[in-house]
Amino acid sequence: MIKPFLINVPEQVLADLRQRLKLTRWPYEFPASDWNTGADLSYMKELTGYWAHHFDWRKTEKQINAYPGFLVDINGIQIHFLHIKGKGKRSVPLLITHGWPGSFLEMMKIIPLLADDKELSFDLVIPSLPGFGFSGMPTKPGCNSAFVADLWHQLMSKLGYDRYGVQGGDIGSGVSSWLALHYPEQVIGLHLNYISGSYKPYLAEGDKLSQEVVDFQKRSADWSSKEGAYAYLHATKPLTAAYGLNDSPVGLCAWIVEKFNGWSDNHNNIENVFTKDELLANVTLYWVTQTIYSSMRIYNENSKRPMAFAKGEFVRVPVGFARFPKELPTPPRSYIEKGFNIQHWTEMPAGGHFAAGEQPFLLANDIREFFTRLK
Repeated sequence: MIKPFLINVPEQVLADLRQRLKLTRWPYEFPASDWNTGADLSYMKELTGYWAHHFDWRKTEKQINAYPGFLVDINGIQIHFLHIKGKGKRSVPLLITHGWPGSFLEMMKIIPLLADDKELSFDLVIPSLPGFGFSGMPTKPGCNSAFVADLWHQLMSKLGYDRYGVQGGDIGSGVSSWLALHYPEQVIGLHLNYISGSYKPYLAEGDKLSQEVVDFQKRSADWSSKEGAYAYLHATKPLTAAYGLNDSPVGLCAWIVEKFNGWSDNHNNIENVFTKDELLANVTLYWVTQTIYSSMRIYNENSKRPMAFAKGEFVRVPVGFARFPKELPTPPRSYIEKGFNIQHWTEMPAGGHFAAGEQPFLLANDIREFFTRLK
């Protein structure tokens, strides 16, 4: 049964958060470290002061609750989702999936851009991944991106959508890709702004990688050696880090905000892209739901089932790809096309990993353009 759901975090949870912020023990700062060795200490102190004295979670709750929110049990897991009906003459069902360290809050800016158009609009379904936000936590092993894709298909069926589009970045791109691969009769089109780091198309024996792909693999390995420690930890020993992150709000904030700084197109100032309120709304969501460990675990699960296509596996539904310049290492189009039916490709002028939050107009326009072609 699908039940309406309004967010109302108990006041004692917020009071406890403010008290913990006041009792923060700050680490030693090596001179002139900036963001070079992690979250910048001076900025973290500034952000924490704002969190403790000015940030208003109730304002965030009001913004979320302005949209229809629901809970539904699918295979024993409670899934939280927003469901916004489009207002256009034609409205396409569209399932949008977030990633880590983001949340469904990333999509708040694109909701009106996609739902309110008078011509082509979208019926938006925006769920939280299991173990993220207000969705329930998986109780058994195996909750990887392919597993979530099956949950999402059931969700769309429960909502009465026989055919629908899917969109995703980060973990959401993997979930959306598995959906398109496993349910081609139901998926109208697949729009991505990221490709899974584990992606490998099927290559016949004797096939050689082009120099373009070899060069990409070298760039990707270099990026991983400098920026990928978090992913290795999530995939191997997430529980160890979770003790501290679940207990210290500033520790949690630093773990998340450092990624928003490093992965966004912010020209060396995170607040060129995100306000303090936007950053802290996302971090506070992780804090009040105590989902940092459960969110990290999907890396562990995905490491056991990477997106490595077997013989005959190919995403045949139409695929659109929006490549943002400051995104994490992205394979060349020629390599992606070995596993995906690319029909639409856009080189974006600005933006990074958090496309919906950084460049909502660019992303929304590209989604609309792609699905317009499919009518």
